[in-house]
Amino acid sequence: MIFEDFAKMHGLIIQGLESHRWISTPTEDHPRSKNGRYKFLGDVGWVQNWATMDKPEMWRLEGEFKPNPQFAKAKNDAYRKRIELANKASAKAGWIMHQTELKTHPYLVKKGFTDMLMPVWDTPEGEGKLVIAMRREGKIVGCQLVSKEGEKKFLYGQTSKGASFVMDAKGIHIFCEGFATGLSIQAIMRANKMRYTIHVCFSAGNMKEVAREFPNGIVIADNDNSGVGESTAQETGKPYWLSDTVGEDFNDYHVRVGLFRASQCLKKFLMSVETASSSRI
Repeated sequence: MIFEDFAKMHGLIIQGLESHRWISTPTEDHPRSKNGRYKFLGDVGWVQNWATMDKPEMWRLEGEFKPNPQFAKAKNDAYRKRIELANKASAKAGWIMHQTELKTHPYLVKKGFTDMLMPVWDTPEGEGKLVIAMRREGKIVGCQLVSKEGEKKFLYGQTSKGASFVMDAKGIHIFCEGFATGLSIQAIMRANKMRYTIHVCFSAGNMKEVAREFPNGIVIADNDNSGVGESTAQETGKPYWLSDTVGEDFNDYHVRVGLFRASQCLKKFLMSVETASSSRI
C-alpha cells in the first residue's frame, strides 16, 4: 500500500504530498478544516486524524526503498527551515518576556489564583496575554501565550519537545501538563511544607519526553475523557495521581474540594509512594 492510500484509509485528504515535516491537512469528516496531519519520509511515514486517533499511526514501505534525490534535498531544506524557525521563535520569546509586566490575569483568577502576579504581555492588539516561558537545558526556546478566555497558543516554529516551565524548590520531581495544575501543586506542597520541583510540560506527549530525563519522581495526570493523560502517565513508569472524576485535572480538583482536602489527598499519595519505594530497598 502506498502512503497516500494509507492516509486516505485513515480519513486524511492529501493535496500534493510533501515530505520531511508534519503537514496539516483536511479530513473526510472535516473537509473545511485541517483536522489531520501527516509526516512522510519516503520509506516511512505517520498519519493522524485528530477526531479518531489519540496518536499517529505508522506506515512503512513494502519492498526495497529507492531514495529519490529530491527527498534528500527536501530533507536538508526542511531541517534548515526548522532550525531557522526555532531560532526565530526563541528570539521572539525572549523579546516578549522583556515586554511583560507582573500583573494579575483573568485566566488565573478563573483558576483560583486571584492575587497571583505573573508575566503579562500587552499585545499590539491591546490584549493582555499571560506568558509562560518554556525552557530546555536552561535556554528559552519559546513560550505559551494564554488569553483571558483560556485559549493557549505557542509561537510559530518553536521547539516544544522536551521544553518545560520549572518551579524549583529543590524537592521531589513532579511532572504535570498544564500551568494551572502546576500552580495548584505548588500551593498544596507549600501547605504541606514539602519541597518540590514541578515540571509543567504543556502536553501529555511532552510530559513523557521531560519525565524520561529524570530517574525518579511522580506524575500528576489529567483524567481527560480520551484517557490519554492516564495512559501517558503509565508510560512514564512513574507513580501517578489521578482524579476520580473524568474530565478533571488537579487544578479542577483543587478548586472543587478546597486547599485542605487537596493537600491531605496529595500528602497521602506521596506517603504511599515513599512507603512503596522504601519497601523495595
